[in-house]
Amino acid sequence: MNTAERHTLIAQAVRDAGSATVLELAELTGASEMTVRRDLDALAAQGALERFRGGARTLLLRGEEPPFALRAREAVDAKRRIAAAVCALVADGETVLLDSGTTCVEVARLLRERPVTVMPLSLPAVHVFGDTPGPATLLVPGGQPRATEGALTGPLALASISALRFDTVVLGCCGLSAADGLTAYDLDDATVKKAAMAAARRTIVAADSGKLGRTAFAHVAPAGLLHTVVTDAAAPADEIAALEAAGATVARV
Repeated sequence: MNTAERHTLIAQAVRDAGSATVLELAELTGASEMTVRRDLDALAAQGALERFRGGARTLLLRGEEPPFALRAREAVDAKRRIAAAVCALVADGETVLLDSGTTCVEVARLLRERPVTVMPLSLPAVHVFGDTPGPATLLVPGGQPRATEGALTGPLALASISALRFDTVVLGCCGLSAADGLTAYDLDDATVKKAAMAAARRTIVAADSGKLGRTAFAHVAPAGLLHTVVTDAAAPADEIAALEAAGATVARV
């Protein structure tokens, strides 16, 4: 297990359990306690968790989002399968509003090769389209990028969204449940997501299974307003059934 894999495993374990000791994480990873302490110091410096003497606790209980760089290494295969399934739902010639987040960056890589018009709401996705131009038409919105995330928020982003109408919006999420609907960690991000849904005829949510059944700080929309949810095969069956009962179509890939 290399360092990146160990960091991902540790961050996920702390997030799932709420907290973990150095000894518990050493047993989980097979690494020495000294190595785990260094790992925890590095993850704390990235903002992925909070250190305390002898272990670490999650920041998610305070509604804080894990860093983009860390999330980009998690569930990569699942996110790519989800992205492919999302793109299969988009027809040539559509206008697409593309949300921020790591899964939506994977969607951007595929839509770049399609004859569609796309307005991405994050700098990483904008760069995907700009680095290797393809048949897609790129619209660049205004907005203020959130630190480390690159998500575009604020009055200029909202003005860019409200000036147009889209066939489809593809949303990422921080949490999704039938009970609490679609949620985000950041209030400004939630405001952008709400505006994006209002500007599109159809809402597709791209969410890996780790997001289902979770609730973040800022409410975006009830599950019944989501047309399609695309997730992976590890998604909990009870949550999928509840989302479908609420009116959303759920696809597992």
